[in-house]
Amino acid sequence: MILRRSHLAAGHLPLLPLPLLWMILALLLPATIPPMCHGKTVGPSDSLQVQLQPDQGLPEPRAYMPDAQHLDFVYHDHEELTRFLRATSARYPNLTALYSIGKSIQGRDLWVMVVSSSPYEHMVGKPDVKYVGNIHGNEPVGREMLLHLIQYFVTSYNTDQYVKWLLDNTRIHILPTMNPDGYAVSKEGTCDGGQGRYNARGFDLNRNFPDYFKQNNKRGQPETDAVKDWISKIQFVLSGSLHGGALVASYPYDNTPNSRICRSSALCAMFQTYSAAPSLTPDDDVFKHLSLVYARNHAKMSRGVACKSATPAFENGITNGAAWYPLTGGMQDYNYVWYGCMEITLEISCCKFPPAYELKKYWEDNQLSLIKFLAEAHRGVQGFVFDPAGMPIERASIKIKGRDVGFQTTKYGEFWRILLPGYYKVEVFAEGFAPREVEFVIVEQHPTLLNVTLQPSKRIEGIGAVGPAGIGPGGLGAGAVGGVGVGPGGLYRPIQTPQHYRPPVPPYAGAASSDNGIFSTISNGLNSLYSNIFG
Repeated sequence: MILRRSHLAAGHLPLLPLPLLWMILALLLPATIPPMCHGKTVGPSDSLQVQLQPDQGLPEPRAYMPDAQHLDFVYHDHEELTRFLRATSARYPNLTALYSIGKSIQGRDLWVMVVSSSPYEHMVGKPDVKYVGNIHGNEPVGREMLLHLIQYFVTSYNTDQYVKWLLDNTRIHILPTMNPDGYAVSKEGTCDGGQGRYNARGFDLNRNFPDYFKQNNKRGQPETDAVKDWISKIQFVLSGSLHGGALVASYPYDNTPNSRICRSSALCAMFQTYSAAPSLTPDDDVFKHLSLVYARNHAKMSRGVACKSATPAFENGITNGAAWYPLTGGMQDYNYVWYGCMEITLEISCCKFPPAYELKKYWEDNQLSLIKFLAEAHRGVQGFVFDPAGMPIERASIKIKGRDVGFQTTKYGEFWRILLPGYYKVEVFAEGFAPREVEFVIVEQHPTLLNVTLQPSKRIEGIGAVGPAGIGPGGLGAGAVGGVGVGPGGLYRPIQTPQHYRPPVPPYAGAASSDNGIFSTISNGLNSLYSNIFG
């Protein structure tokens, strides 16, 4: 085809084929265009306002305009996922760092991408947060959403003030796929069923963690062992696990102690398992808030509409995990009870493995939620625990009074805890120091900064001696109070406790409640069936 034009200001244009003409024009145009320059503000009318950034006037995160040169809305196999992550890390070395936490059964790396203005090392005062996708191999929408979230962060850091604030003040760890082997045998377009759900040995990875309410005798898998080791080394404050098969934000506990009542009867336990009773944590208000932040910033989730006529609807798009259906060995309960990390489960697609052409819509639905949820790490209280010389105290045990799931300080003495506005008391304990209790206030507008100095324990002569200031340890009264006892050499020392405080429960039910017998087999089968349908 020939383009015929009359005289131009500079003379005559030669007769050129149209494709060649376009190529010439392209070379004359500017080489780079900011990817977000035409982005629109995204702000659902019912979205929560996160008033935590230093500048309260920061705009909402803007809509992502995908750069098709690097990441399209298709499913990426493990090799393609690896290439994308490596290319992104090479292209944005000041914002990203790529590392592997281990390998799957079949030798695939479990890649984690850190996205932050300080990606290579922990910066003092900066909380670590995480997302985990694709724990069930046949639920890959979250896997793709996390790749697009990485792409969005790195391409809009210099153009989106909200994203810049988030990356400047947070270290975001993203594990796109925890179950790459399961994904490899899953089939696009399959909305239900269990093909690809499990790892290469046939284990459900979201039933493979230690459980607080019931002894989990399932053999540990390399993928779950890698995640357990990962979260034992990094003090994560907040976490989201992305699933498919429903549209809801589910919060702990996933398991319930109720089945202990029926330990003498496997049949009783089977029916009690499906009684849909909520199992609430001491931080239930915070978990509900975090779930609502995600649901209300999502395009549809907060409507609470059931995916199918036969599936449940969820008020405001959130649910307690055990109230939906109890499970043993879940990852979110493990994060919370063992390490004080507040994790919720995000079910983001009614179909487990929808067609790829729907991925762009899923991104539009979830983009704002994925960002706003991470910003909640800056809500509540944060600070340091020091000794009198101003040196940080590592692994000091901390508990908010009345909330019997605790957490610990980092090696720099840092701590964070997500809390809603109100009055609180924090209890701090450390080996060789007198415990201390401090009152503080949480407001909506910004996090409360709280530094706590612990005094060394004093030698005592006999029982009943006192701590600093002539009162009991930490002002709690004389004697062995508040988890404090008399150690060797006449020093006050914390009574030996687990890694941190956990709510008291009865001992495991024992042999009568173990996974033996025909009724337990039926119960486990029903639980597995329910999981395959709903996530």
